[in-house]
Amino acid sequence: MSEGPATTKKMSEAITRTLPFLRRYARAVTGSQQRGDEWVRLCAEVVMRQPELIAKMDDTKLGVFALFHRLQQPFGGLDEPSETGSVSGRLKESLTEMAPLQRRMLLLTVLEGFTVADAAHILNVDIDTAEKSLQDARRELQRVASVRVLVIEDEAVIALDVADIVRNAGHEVVGIAATEKAAVELAKKHSPHLVLADIQLRGADSGIAAVKEIMQAMAVPVIFVTGYPERLLTGTQIEPAFVISKPFDPDLLRAAIAQALDTVSI
Repeated sequence: MSEGPATTKKMSEAITRTLPFLRRYARAVTGSQQRGDEWVRLCAEVVMRQPELIAKMDDTKLGVFALFHRLQQPFGGLDEPSETGSVSGRLKESLTEMAPLQRRMLLLTVLEGFTVADAAHILNVDIDTAEKSLQDARRELQRVASVRVLVIEDEAVIALDVADIVRNAGHEVVGIAATEKAAVELAKKHSPHLVLADIQLRGADSGIAAVKEIMQAMAVPVIFVTGYPERLLTGTQIEPAFVISKPFDPDLLRAAIAQALDTVSI
């Protein structure tokens, strides 16, 4: 008789561990902390009340993500068209051509680390469709027009590596800042299209504090980089729509840049 409550507790703990990553994914898909978190709350409520919906799944994360997408069918879609004019000219056109399925496949595999087969299960599509969508998404990323990127990172080796990835993705690095002061000054000087920021900077400086000051002067999308995304994705404070984990590969950064620019007004 004791096995039932113990099993329920174990599943509840597994679901709780999954929610920060579901929150990250939801925000990346919608481009909005508010909308993404609303979807996650709905999914969490359903799965806590009806754990049998994912009980048969060996992988709790896979089950929760699959349920997350099943819920959008009766309650409305995750993807909403971006406002016209949020990003101008060639950049806007190149980003919006990526279909919702392509974006989701890219985010599920590159951001969340699911296999193509698992992503296909989550999105309820066949393997062939999933593989084609992922290939199309990767090709589309190569067409994104160049944008100005400010890198905020205090570790020199990592900063140079990130800058190389950004440049190899076809974008311009307008500066690398290791402190809050330098970050703010570079942002004011170059008006970047995008800020890529670490959370912990040199000494007591904070990447979050730097970004807050920058955003008081300009509207710019931000991608935060951290080795502990679950600590940032708590839902209890104003947080970025996109958070990626260290270490990350070039495809992930390209996907993050494309998604951030497509969903946040510049």
